[in-house]
Amino acid sequence: MKMGIMGAGNIAGVMAETIRQMPQVCPFAVGSRTLEKARSFAEKYGFQRAYGSYEELVSDPEVQLIYIATPHSHHYENIKLCLEHGRNVLVEKAFTQNAAQAREVVRMAKEKGLLLAEAIWTRYMPMRRTLDEIVASGVIGKPASLYATLSYPIAHIRRIQEPALAGGALLDIGVYPLNFASMVFGDDIERISASAVLTEKGVDAVTTAVLTYRDGRAAVIHADCQAASNREGAVYGEKGYILVQNINNCEGIQVYNADHRLIASYETPKQITGYEYEVDACVRAIEKGDIECPQMPHEETIRIMEFMDEIRRQIGVVYPDEKCL
Repeated sequence: MKMGIMGAGNIAGVMAETIRQMPQVCPFAVGSRTLEKARSFAEKYGFQRAYGSYEELVSDPEVQLIYIATPHSHHYENIKLCLEHGRNVLVEKAFTQNAAQAREVVRMAKEKGLLLAEAIWTRYMPMRRTLDEIVASGVIGKPASLYATLSYPIAHIRRIQEPALAGGALLDIGVYPLNFASMVFGDDIERISASAVLTEKGVDAVTTAVLTYRDGRAAVIHADCQAASNREGAVYGEKGYILVQNINNCEGIQVYNADHRLIASYETPKQITGYEYEVDACVRAIEKGDIECPQMPHEETIRIMEFMDEIRRQIGVVYPDEKCL
């Protein structure tokens, strides 16, 4: 499958390095804001075509799937551009700025019969299924609560600092703890209680939220763009608990009994970068004529955006182009 990449930054480079090692995918075209940057990227990663604008990339009739690697403040317009030109789309997380944008582009994809998928890689990885199986086995009994944290010292990066780029911790890294909770406990949330530390520019530097489920379970999620954390996820049950090392790209899972003794351990399979699983899912979906991937269906993408909208409402983070809504 001939794949294009929109954007030529760091995350685009990770995807390019991934697909050049996937026999079922051809690194075909890259589009950047300048032709010089696109050509440099294409030469480095072996792409056949380089374009100095996104419009030229989406207009190439041979491109079968476009991966959007731009800041999430631009995803909405970028997705629409791709869909309007008949291109299947895999878009990096966070999917859009808000749920309203997500609902609109999903509607467009359905109308045009094109694949639209969110590249939240943890949803596609084999260790997600392993975690599901461990929880379902009953080894820790009935899960009652969970905790997920993800933090990186990235507050100096412009996309994190700027409200106009939908900056802050929540959309960039908080989306992973939120997805972790969703994968383990589902989405039947009764209420969300969130708090945050905001920067001088009005985006969240630190966000913590408690998710209370209708069945009595609870999840605590935490994201911080000023510090490093152990990136751990934990699921607690009456008979023991599960520890997931690195919820952003699982590095192993350990299971402990109620006496805190290790009773099982699971290793992560070897991978290229971890991005290959979402790409493979898209390839298979397109070949079948599907417009969404079962690992992250449209309904789930929209629901996660709705949860983040509610968290932002509570902590008072509004992006510039939302103020007129």
